[in-house]
Amino acid sequence: MIHLIAGARPNFVKLAPLVRALSANHQPFEIVHTGQHYDEALSGSFFRVLDIPAPNMNLEVGSGPQGAQTARILERYEELLLTRRPRAVVVFGDVTGTLACALAAAKLLVPVVHVEAGLRSFDRTMPEEINRIVTDSLSDLLLVSEPAGVANLKREGVAPEKIKLVGNIMIDSLKHVLPQALDRRTHEQLGLRAGEYALLTMHRPSNVDVPESLARLMHVFSEIARELPIVFPVHPRTRARLAAAGVEPSSDPSSSSGLLLIDSVDYLGSLCLQKHARVVFTDSGGMQEETTTLGVPCITLRDCTERPITVEQGTSTLVGNDPGKIRQAYADVVAGRYRAGRAISMWDGQAAPRIVEHLSEFLKKP
Repeated sequence: MIHLIAGARPNFVKLAPLVRALSANHQPFEIVHTGQHYDEALSGSFFRVLDIPAPNMNLEVGSGPQGAQTARILERYEELLLTRRPRAVVVFGDVTGTLACALAAAKLLVPVVHVEAGLRSFDRTMPEEINRIVTDSLSDLLLVSEPAGVANLKREGVAPEKIKLVGNIMIDSLKHVLPQALDRRTHEQLGLRAGEYALLTMHRPSNVDVPESLARLMHVFSEIARELPIVFPVHPRTRARLAAAGVEPSSDPSSSSGLLLIDSVDYLGSLCLQKHARVVFTDSGGMQEETTTLGVPCITLRDCTERPITVEQGTSTLVGNDPGKIRQAYADVVAGRYRAGRAISMWDGQAAPRIVEHLSEFLKKP
């Protein structure tokens, strides 16, 4: 028996293909939900859309400051491990639950397997970066999505035999559900035409927590929206910051501003909006990968990225929250000067079977 740990939306997207591959390989597993994203919009819908079995256990930690949330997950998962000890614990990505569950397992000498290991932004102001570094240091098998991750781990002194380049499991999910996502016609439901709108998402503290920076960003997007409509699914946290900064634009679809604020959309809706957008503005790491696979220009509102292959070979351009760089990148898209990305090796929808192969070999070890 192995444990698969999930607790936030990116985890669910990565977990789903592995569940299918493990089931096909008759490998027993249990899903442990940390309960970080505990409401229906952020958790329940993902299980239905991605056809994930109901979790076997839910730690029900809820939200809260990172320190408190980490402590609650650590305490509750340790209790679970003492009564239901698995052969290995598989953690995904870089969220709080990934770090906490890896730490609980390592302290009890349960092997840790990290899916999406080795990614580095080299920006330790990002909590996710700390989570990545610590989780990798605790892991016994490190499954990597792109070559930069392999180089990072080797530079940090990880034994080469622990590192396996398997490709990007998020792309497995994307390819699996894309036909279903396109059937949604989400853009048409919003009165938008394919290729005639932009998509915007923001949630990172560097963009939304400083009122002056947020005001500058909303000003430049309001300018762009006069030329190209922008649909902006607003994360609850971001909406609160917009209101506090006094820069929340109208949510009325009939508004002449061209900037359309809507509630957060589910995974299928997000993929549909990305696929049909002329350009995507985002600070999401996952969207950098998704837009690269979909072939859509991605103007990334970050100064650095843990996914450099999306910049080197894909469709992502880093602009930070600099209005001048945002305008220039957008002008390149409109003028047809924006570069076209290319297909990335091992981002082929078959990462999960490769993971199962390496995991099976790992579990055979005494």
